[in-house]
Amino acid sequence: MTKITPLARSGEHIHHYDPNEVFVTPAMTSQLTAMGLELPNLESIRAYRRQRILSEMEKREVDALLLFDPLNIRYATDSSNMQLWTAHNLARAAIVTVTGHMILWDFTNCRHMTEHLSRINEVRQVAGSFYFEFGDTVGKQARSFCNEVQDVLRIHKLSGPIGIDRMDTTIAKAFFATDLNIIDAQTVMEHARVIKSPDEILAMRCAVAGCEMAMAEMEKAMKPGMAEVELWSVLHKENIAQGGEWIETRILASGPRTNPWMSEASGRIMNTGDIMGFDTDMIGLFGICVDTSRTWLVGDADATAEQVETYRIAHEHVETNMTLLAPGVSMRDLTYKGHVLPDEYQANKYCVKMHGVGLCDEFPSIYYPDSYIEGAFDYHLEPGMVLCVEVFAGKQGAREGVKLENQVLVTETGFENLTTYPYDSRLLGK
Repeated sequence: MTKITPLARSGEHIHHYDPNEVFVTPAMTSQLTAMGLELPNLESIRAYRRQRILSEMEKREVDALLLFDPLNIRYATDSSNMQLWTAHNLARAAIVTVTGHMILWDFTNCRHMTEHLSRINEVRQVAGSFYFEFGDTVGKQARSFCNEVQDVLRIHKLSGPIGIDRMDTTIAKAFFATDLNIIDAQTVMEHARVIKSPDEILAMRCAVAGCEMAMAEMEKAMKPGMAEVELWSVLHKENIAQGGEWIETRILASGPRTNPWMSEASGRIMNTGDIMGFDTDMIGLFGICVDTSRTWLVGDADATAEQVETYRIAHEHVETNMTLLAPGVSMRDLTYKGHVLPDEYQANKYCVKMHGVGLCDEFPSIYYPDSYIEGAFDYHLEPGMVLCVEVFAGKQGAREGVKLENQVLVTETGFENLTTYPYDSRLLGK
């Protein structure tokens, strides 16, 4: 293990939108401002997230959190480094103590990437243990890292529960061989992340705007004779060019591939009169997830009666269910109330009715009544929660189906639909 001494910092000196430290391009920040959007204060977000974690730790009597999940590390530290690669190679980790001390284990020789993040008390390198990096010495490396974490806990006089979010097998064996009281950190982190601060909402508004700009470019580019993957690439290109980060899935389908839902973008050529649906699943500006779905009619054609019927049912489902959102509403009520899809649409319906969203799809999952998990989500909505309200409508055996989804903020008095991208008027029959 290589330990790097605590960084010498002179306080919170970061220029919030220094292009060397923030992915969002100067051109994009100027464009957002010109659109009338207020840019978020990144230091305010970092302070808020730290306090959310510490409050949740105190509430649950957890002494420390050891985080390997890249999104939990991002939430805790605002440090980002090879997010997708480290999602399957656990080369980074962070520990947060209930006293507020934060250590980041980053990839080799990456100290310079966190010099602007003053809330990280210490940066070290070489975390975890995985075969690609350590070969047949993974067990030895796992025990070494485990000993290092135990040393941190001893130095800070912490002997209570430690939460860990995920581990490879060798790391898990090393930690479970100790006398540490290990609990699930993901529960702590999901509840910390669920309420967004005003500045996080500003960041989300910017991310939604960026996503909808990319969607507009998709719709402009869509034409008969184009392959699904060609259209899908437009969303990626626009997101990256703005300073967004990645797209979590590749769910885009056209024509008969839209029903049932969940097909990934393919080489299929879209034809005039097909419908095309997609799910953005975009990790966009400021690392915020924008999870929106739209279905469009391809080419210069009139929608068929069946397409209009299906689209109107999907539209009514989403628009009706958004009105359920308000502070104090139970998550159980979200499951059992609202619009009910007709019987012939039930078999192919989407896996959830709504779900939380922040740095990615997050807690909670709001299921349909026939999939409800008793005792899993016995909570109530609070202001600052953001949920994606969605639907897939497709009759069993029908040629096509419709996917729609909006990202919705729970406010002090009700809800605000953050998604402004219009529905397809031809498919609505207008």
